[in-house]
Amino acid sequence: MPSKRYGVRRLLEVIVTSADEASEAETGGANRLELVRDLAIGGLTPSLEVIETVLRSVSVPVRVMLRARPSLELSSDEIPELAACARQIAAFPIDGLVIGAVKDGEPDIPAVQAILGDLDCRATFHRAFDEAANKVEAIAAIKQIPQIDRILTGAGPGTWAERKPRVLEWQAIASPEIRILVAAGLSHDALIAIPGSTSDFEFHVGRAAREGNTTFGKVRRELIARLLSRSE
Repeated sequence: MPSKRYGVRRLLEVIVTSADEASEAETGGANRLELVRDLAIGGLTPSLEVIETVLRSVSVPVRVMLRARPSLELSSDEIPELAACARQIAAFPIDGLVIGAVKDGEPDIPAVQAILGDLDCRATFHRAFDEAANKVEAIAAIKQIPQIDRILTGAGPGTWAERKPRVLEWQAIASPEIRILVAAGLSHDALIAIPGSTSDFEFHVGRAAREGNTTFGKVRRELIARLLSRSE
């Protein structure tokens, strides 16, 4: 298993769905990409052909969504299928997988463990984390999965000033194995915080990198560059 004790650094991760979008995001300054299909329904697993094409198109790290349908709950039938898919994807030179599941309002740790098995591959636990009633207990549970080195979260309701203390609290609990990855969404103050953050935060954006701030808009390098440089 690769070490999960990374040096801390500011980072912007951008969601993409194709090689063209991946190249555009990298040119704009994205530090890491999350590759999905069907972004409008939250992102599902892309085809192996798209994964291969994207990896040939960029040099920045790429994480790949592992999700067969929009539901955050997994049926027993889905687990072996996703496990097989995870092994196929992990054979590519990806930075990691993006995975998550909930059951009865808590992270479904057995399901994720069964899917990842003994794969030598990093992984992000996606926003299924936000469905957990008790975030502190959820983090402790997720830390049982050795591949997980990131937890993606919107950090709850409110302004960035209200969300930031939660991120700091959760990061203290998750360290050193896991980094908290903040889904900035379209929150104006959270987006402004991206260039101003030092080494404390990693940010994740989807619509904010796209024309019209919609899931159907095209990824634009200038929007990503603006996120990284804005200071208003």
